[in-house]
Amino acid sequence: MGSHEHSRPNILFIMSDDHASNAISAYGSPLAKDAPTPHIDRIGREGMVLEHCHCVNSICTPSRANILTGLHSHLNGVRTLTDPLPADQVLLSELLQESGYATAIFGKWHLHVEPRGFDDWEVLPGQGRYFAPDFIVPGTDDRTYPSDNYGKRHVREGYVTDIITDLTLDWLKQRDPDKPFFLCCHHKAPHDRWEYDRAHEHIFDDITFDIPPTLFEDEQTQQEISRRYGSTISSRSEQSPMVKVLCRPSYPNGPSDFSGLEPKEQTLAAYQKYMLDYLRTVRSINNNVGRILDYLDESGLRENTIVIYTSDQGMLLGEHDFWDKRWFFDESQRMPFLVRYPKEIPPNTRNNDMIDNVDFAPTLLDYAGVDSPPQMQGRSFRPVLAGHTPEGWRQSVYYRYWMHMAHLLVPAHYAIRTQDFKLVLFYGMKLDADCDDEERPVSNTDPGWELYDLRCDPLETTNVYRDPAYIDTVVELKQQLEALKVQYGDTDDRYPELIALKGRLA
Repeated sequence: MGSHEHSRPNILFIMSDDHASNAISAYGSPLAKDAPTPHIDRIGREGMVLEHCHCVNSICTPSRANILTGLHSHLNGVRTLTDPLPADQVLLSELLQESGYATAIFGKWHLHVEPRGFDDWEVLPGQGRYFAPDFIVPGTDDRTYPSDNYGKRHVREGYVTDIITDLTLDWLKQRDPDKPFFLCCHHKAPHDRWEYDRAHEHIFDDITFDIPPTLFEDEQTQQEISRRYGSTISSRSEQSPMVKVLCRPSYPNGPSDFSGLEPKEQTLAAYQKYMLDYLRTVRSINNNVGRILDYLDESGLRENTIVIYTSDQGMLLGEHDFWDKRWFFDESQRMPFLVRYPKEIPPNTRNNDMIDNVDFAPTLLDYAGVDSPPQMQGRSFRPVLAGHTPEGWRQSVYYRYWMHMAHLLVPAHYAIRTQDFKLVLFYGMKLDADCDDEERPVSNTDPGWELYDLRCDPLETTNVYRDPAYIDTVVELKQQLEALKVQYGDTDDRYPELIALKGRLA
């Protein structure tokens, strides 16, 4: 290709699944001292760490669609885990491919249709397996599959994080050197059920991880909605989902035995087991990120390659007694985002501007010299990464979690987050007939509001929605939430139990 293509940066987009910022030592959580991630940290040390990168729908499939389309879920058509990516959506990968980039993706795809806009791809079916995983490659197969009915399958021996990295490195070594590249390395880990590389069987054996300060919350202050539902570590009423998972004979890391333990002791033991398995899978990601960074440096690609490390959303690691994501709590909804680009991004910098994942596509198109389609709702944060906040930059993030039929017992909700406050409307849920958690039937719940003052309550422990001191704040945030709802075109309230925001401003 010509000089224009040579001058454009390469883009390496590394994304994991369910990797909480609190499990990356660059973010400075209590886990950092016992489970450091030096290779992932290196990206931020040689570039920038974003403190306020947010997911607009905290669940795997929708987040991936948000990233590729630059659109919120109600417009890109991917609201839930099972929605396939519509054929008429314009994707970041297609725009880069059409502009002359060599494109490839290896690892988790999870959008239920054949990847588009990629010259080369090899992806996991659905969630994929940790060991000896199936991969889907271009071609035809005699079999059909319920969720991923395309391509041809084959098995690769080994551990999935290593394999995805091998595929990434092999492609880098064989690519067309005359083209800039857009390369996606998408890890399955650390998604449940946290099957770690057996080489890491005994790391952390002598460590007792600090518990999050909100693991045991005062029952008197538990909130109307968020503390009544969800997947917990403890046994609030019946045996917790986490304990059920860890005790099953089919649990891949071996069943746990919590018999004879008092309830609090059981919770502490379940938390430690969860952290051991989760952080062992993270260790493999960290090591493999190091392999890729070393190759970029050794092959002369460092200076002209944008390297991003992120996750499709965060993950609750015992905070508020939860494991899983979906919630609008910071630990779940905040995405890690570390980026290195020596030509533009100052090293060892941090930024507190509000970014969300519909901004990813416009930003990467900006770097590539490609105009964003007018329908994209995100905005390029390239100036932010260079250290210059644009005038009129967003002061809030709009969020909507759509799975109103109680998947893992998390009610659907709208929310707005500013630097200082977080307001959430849980608008009701009921048990899906297809829900696999039939042991815990759920009745409809009335809509409920929660408000957190992040200035004095960064851990989100106290709902001040009914506190008279916050009356004006509540009204103002409801108005802002409704304005964002209109701004982003989220006006199709399809569910009869949903009460329109305009009717609840009083």
